[in-house]
Amino acid sequence: MSNIGGVIKSIQTIMWQDTGLNGDAQRIEQLGWMLFLKIFSDKDKELELLDEKYTSPIPDEFHWVKEKGNWAGDDEGMTGDELLNFVDRELFPALRNLDLSTGNQRAIIVREVFEGNNNYMKSGINIRKVLNKLNEIDFNIAKDRHAFGELYETILKELQSAGKSGEFYTPRAITQFITETINPQLGEKVLDPACGTGGYLTCAIEHLKKQAKNVKERKSIEDNIAGWEYKPLPYLLATTNLILHDIEIPNIKFGDALDQPLSNFTEKHRVNVILANPPFGGIVANNNETNFPQTYRTKESADLFLILMIHLLKQDGRAGIVLPDGSLTGDGVKQRIRQRLLEECNLHTIVRLPNSVFQPYATVATNLLFFDKGKPTKDIWYYEHRMPEGYKAYNKTRPIQAKEFEPITKWWNKRKESDIAWKVNIKTIIERGYDLDIKNPTKKEEEQEHSSIELIEMLKGSFKKSNHLLDQLIKEIK
Repeated sequence: MSNIGGVIKSIQTIMWQDTGLNGDAQRIEQLGWMLFLKIFSDKDKELELLDEKYTSPIPDEFHWVKEKGNWAGDDEGMTGDELLNFVDRELFPALRNLDLSTGNQRAIIVREVFEGNNNYMKSGINIRKVLNKLNEIDFNIAKDRHAFGELYETILKELQSAGKSGEFYTPRAITQFITETINPQLGEKVLDPACGTGGYLTCAIEHLKKQAKNVKERKSIEDNIAGWEYKPLPYLLATTNLILHDIEIPNIKFGDALDQPLSNFTEKHRVNVILANPPFGGIVANNNETNFPQTYRTKESADLFLILMIHLLKQDGRAGIVLPDGSLTGDGVKQRIRQRLLEECNLHTIVRLPNSVFQPYATVATNLLFFDKGKPTKDIWYYEHRMPEGYKAYNKTRPIQAKEFEPITKWWNKRKESDIAWKVNIKTIIERGYDLDIKNPTKKEEEQEHSSIELIEMLKGSFKKSNHLLDQLIKEIK
């Protein structure tokens, strides 16, 4: 087995030297399409050995390793301007225009990946160097594939600090906790309608693999895991991620989950489990809010996704999702959306997270919501997740860790109220106008933690009161 960590470090060094690449997001996209093509080609070789009737959707001259061309797999192959021109003028145009008339699902995946991504490198010599480093990895060797799968997670994590691309990455401690808590079962349909780089989907796959006892059951996992993603880079990364987790044909739809009327989704589209971190803080594009009933129309993407997810769940289906504080409060449309959630679903648990979980991409406070469809909410349990002792905030070098959720898992089945856990009856919530932003009523004010916005408002109030007292004092002196 090659030193995969060393291979990736070498590739990153080469890419830093190329003038065409600017920033982490571009470097990850560049590595992404090259990795995808290498992994896809290695899988093609395996499929050809297993099934003599199998034909790769990629024409021979563009395949990573083939008798004709061998443009990538031959370490002594084309380089310099010849290679750069081949990639830009032949490879990308050919793969963007693959023939889909045969109905080959793997052809559709290749075409969608290359339609949405680009070659940014400007040096054919550097491209050759990267290709040669990737040739050191054989993705048909299980140890290589699994070792790289673990490293791939590190590559994806770099997106969190890559500007706007950070929105596509959910910390794995969260995806793992939600998946294990929801506990999807073999045969259940699992969906992430905003799957980003595929974190929830791969957690679900690994969770289900532990239950599978034979080939047929393992095959059922591929048939029942689905995702939607509307941006090219995360679509590419998620597709590659699922292939690395032994999914031959990833069922990831390339498109916006909000771009069609809610009524188009009928019973056949419904699923047993939804795991998701829908985009929040954004404004929906193309007037997609008009695809929803008038009473729920809003420009806030997270709120529309909440309505969509309620609609997509089967009766007795269950969901574990991330939502910002802004979705828990507010009147008008926001209130009506929360009312629908509480009337159609049993929102049994809200885990309140610290503000810095998604830093540096987002600093807003977020929550984990767990609900089952089919019965109205009677009580909601709240659990306040606190940062480890000594932490002021999570950051790139000190992210939230899976072990931090162990106390919540231990509490889950034997719930007791405490300074970090409390229960609120639906009557109280209705009286509050379905406001779900509820602090622990047993917690003393001076012990409460406050967000930066709350602290600023408190400070402004303090200054105002001080100025008033100062004015009074000046009047008395005069």
